Amino acid sequence: MAKAKICLKTYGCSANLADSEAMLALLQEKGFKISSEKEADLIVINSCTVKGPSESSVFRDIKKFRAAGKKIIVSGCVPQADSDLVESKLKKVSIVGVFNISKIGEAVSKTLDGERVVFLDRRNEIKVGLKRQRKNKVIAVIPISEGCIGACTYCKTKHARGDLFSFPIEEIRKEFQAAIDGGCKEIWITSQDTAAYGLDSGTTLVELLKELLKIKGNYKIRIGMGNPEHFAKIIDDLFKLMKKDARLFWFLHIPVQSGSDAILKKMNRKYNVGDFKCLLHVIRHGFAISTDIICGFPGETEDQFQESIDLVEWIKPDFLNISMFWPRPGTAAAKMKQGFHPREARRRTRILTKVYDEIALEKNKEFIGKVVDILIDEKGKKPVSWIGRTQEYKPVVIKSKENLLGKTVKVNIESAERNYLVGKII
Repeated sequence: MAKAKICLKTYGCSANLADSEAMLALLQEKGFKISSEKEADLIVINSCTVKGPSESSVFRDIKKFRAAGKKIIVSGCVPQADSDLVESKLKKVSIVGVFNISKIGEAVSKTLDGERVVFLDRRNEIKVGLKRQRKNKVIAVIPISEGCIGACTYCKTKHARGDLFSFPIEEIRKEFQAAIDGGCKEIWITSQDTAAYGLDSGTTLVELLKELLKIKGNYKIRIGMGNPEHFAKIIDDLFKLMKKDARLFWFLHIPVQSGSDAILKKMNRKYNVGDFKCLLHVIRHGFAISTDIICGFPGETEDQFQESIDLVEWIKPDFLNISMFWPRPGTAAAKMKQGFHPREARRRTRILTKVYDEIALEKNKEFIGKVVDILIDEKGKKPVSWIGRTQEYKPVVIKSKENLLGKTVKVNIESAERNYLVGKII
């Protein structure tokens, strides 16, 4: 008898993507066929709870897939972060929490047989060293830890992922080696806070990277998001390592969230603006910086919002993630008095976006006329187009009829847009 067809739909961050790639491999080992939404007998929705819209998309999907007669499993952060939802809006679907992805095969089999399963127990599950069905064959997404040691008042992900649990260096090294042996050229080191890696086990992110870089090969490592207070402890050693070994992209994602010390305190962030500036003084010249800003945090005044604008203009980030504040149920920030209508938060988001767009275009124009090596890591949306990454992780769009995925090519940067460069192969 033919095995059932399964579709896995992923929302959220690279940690969720890593979970999905592992679940897909586990399902294939069980003999299930991975297929499209239309053809699938069962849909797995790997969910994200960071923002209200992300969570709402899960419930829209459930309604759509149920109407189409599909069996449904919801995995990821939404059910893990909010047990009330499991017995209300999610009471008719099966559940696989973030600590139980190894049970996805059992969950699928039982759900197909008409049984509802709920796997939500919390345990330290080592999620490295697993087989993965990669979304992109040249990019390996490797988790190095689960959870964090923070307690940000706006964050619901902490409710799902819990406290920091760093995976053993040797297990990470094994998966890294397997990825390189399997032809991966770009490795994403990911977690909820990469800079906190090892704080629970007596090591550091720098020590992990040194061990990984012992592995020979032509590859690039992209370091995932890390919080400022933890990067500050290792930044000198990390900077030296990044300058010494070109296999590390000159790119760091360090979310500041606000330019106001008063708002950072209300967010329960463990640094101030001065600390953040000191951190960036070490690396801001020649390195690409990505950061995050939340607009419209409860009680944020116009002057405090202006402080965020001023900080962005000082940082001149290469990448900026701008979010409107979303009150997440169960968080401390959701209980705070907003002080203004949500349309004001949207207005501030638009203003900051305009400021950043001008900065991003200005930064990208600095590359025009340069000859750079880029690693092609993605097929472009247009015919015969490819997307590669510079040493600073800047995306470069080029044209070629040849299949360039995974190759490194030398290009001349001919023009620049706000969010990408345009190059021509030399």
